[in-house]
Amino acid sequence: MPTTDPFYYSQYFKIFGFNLLFQSPKIAARNIVECAHTQRTKTINFINAHCVNIAAKDSEYRSAVNKSDHLLPDGSGMKLAARLLGENMGPNLNGTDLFPLICAQAEKEQVSIYLHGGAPGIARKAAQAMQKKYPNLMIAGTSNGFDDHADTDSIIDKINQSRAGILLVGMGVPHQEKWLAQHRHKLRVPVVMGVGGLFDYYSGNIPRAPEIVRKWGAEWMWRLMMEPRRLAGRYLVGNVKFIAYTFSQFSFWRGLKLQAYYLAKRAFDISASLAALTLLSPFLLLIAAIIKAEDRGPIFFRQVRIGRHGKPFHMWKFRSMSIDAEARLQKLLAQSDRKGSGFKMKNDPRVTNIGGFIRRYSIDELPQLFNILSGDMSVVGPRPSLASEVLEASAVSHARLRARPGLTCSWQVSGRAEIPYDQQCNMDIEYVNNPGLFQDIKLVFRTIPAILFSKGAY
Repeated sequence: MPTTDPFYYSQYFKIFGFNLLFQSPKIAARNIVECAHTQRTKTINFINAHCVNIAAKDSEYRSAVNKSDHLLPDGSGMKLAARLLGENMGPNLNGTDLFPLICAQAEKEQVSIYLHGGAPGIARKAAQAMQKKYPNLMIAGTSNGFDDHADTDSIIDKINQSRAGILLVGMGVPHQEKWLAQHRHKLRVPVVMGVGGLFDYYSGNIPRAPEIVRKWGAEWMWRLMMEPRRLAGRYLVGNVKFIAYTFSQFSFWRGLKLQAYYLAKRAFDISASLAALTLLSPFLLLIAAIIKAEDRGPIFFRQVRIGRHGKPFHMWKFRSMSIDAEARLQKLLAQSDRKGSGFKMKNDPRVTNIGGFIRRYSIDELPQLFNILSGDMSVVGPRPSLASEVLEASAVSHARLRARPGLTCSWQVSGRAEIPYDQQCNMDIEYVNNPGLFQDIKLVFRTIPAILFSKGAY
């Protein structure tokens, strides 16, 4: 078994007392199947607005859900609530969209799937539909969730004898989560998931909303039209309860404060970057001309960095190193006096003549004003990391990715490269956890003397 959990580097956000996965559907599906493939035990459930309503009044259900290894945010209601509570949900990880991705990855990895739940014949029809789409998909077995003649132990024996890698349980909320929590210790299946009414859609029993309706976040309206009697209470009454419950959260008011801060911060970023580009344009043109004249190489250096919530972007700098700098990097890594993920080297032989000057006074960073203007960066925030640095970093340090990366930050004005990498991460996390516009402005003013005296710059 590998030492690293496929979910180890995953990001999470917390609302309503639930730690929810922040991940793309493709990566989530890949990680789920990888856990099954490597026999890593996981219990995975989904959380939507209906689940939140039930958890508010059913302590047994909340306890069962919180025993899960991973909780996946599901639905437009959760996205709206996350925004109101000052969080970014990211992609919608609903089971209906995730199921075919899991099947595709399971087919590739030769991981078998068992479907349990639904009315008689529904799970079997759903399995047949997926095998038609993915011919090499291995279905370990199916069973319905309403068989009065089959006791729980015999169902569990059947599941265990199938040697499935993934068990999907579609028995409806909250029954399926309670069932899994009660019987998980008996189930010899690496990955188990509660999937609600998933089988009804893929069996053709209930038509799914058109894609354009799903993109608008109005799938619940479609479901209400399909099953008005069963779902009227859940959606018409439940949605009102969910919104009221969201407003009742203490974090809602903190969320409003954060939204106001983000708006003010973005307005400051746009006005500051525009003003700086206008005032500094003659100087920037002069630096560009000198860089070009020295070795006829490119003026700019472009590199992929990891931005807010793990989104990659192209960061711009004035080129300060020789044209063959990347080719010489591996040889220099062994000679570096810098430990940790953030590679720096005093007297780096790859630095050009003009490069030494612009690095000393951080002039090489000024093209990032365009990154700020485009919204990929901010004036103040954790410095943007390389993808390799993010992969090597601890899960705790991933909290830095909650903020938009910045041109300057707290450790940039406190010693820059002389500060150990781990301490840089801790200072970034402290900034992310305590946002404030006054703090941002103070860091901007502290940046000026830090640049002039160039302490820790190399």
